[in-house]
Amino acid sequence: MSAIAMTRTTDLPFDQAVEACRSALAGEGFGVLTEIDMQATLKAKLDVDRDPYLILGACHPPSAHAAIGAAPEVGVLLPCNVTVSVEDGTTTVRAMDPSGAMDMIGDPAVSKVAADVRDRLERAIDSVG
Repeated sequence: MSAIAMTRTTDLPFDQAVEACRSALAGEGFGVLTEIDMQATLKAKLDVDRDPYLILGACHPPSAHAAIGAAPEVGVLLPCNVTVSVEDGTTTVRAMDPSGAMDMIGDPAVSKVAADVRDRLERAIDSVG
């Protein structure tokens, strides 16, 4: 756990962890809006070889709607990023801590939404890790 991310490791191979993560996010009401394969992108753009690293842009629509309704600027912090990576031979799953980012806005309604989203993300990565 850090100020910006919740981290779990898993014994699952990378591809299985990605599928488990997608399933766990869906179980918590999230959809995956974006997917960025950093391994492929860095190879294509910089000819750099690295271990697998996938960024999933996850959105919980009711929460996004409530947060944007309370403070439209919150949109720059969406979607919530979740990563699955291989680090030193271990599969790692991380989810952003939306409370850390959204508390900067200083709106109690946004902070309440962020706390709920944080709980949902934590349950999702706990089930993978």
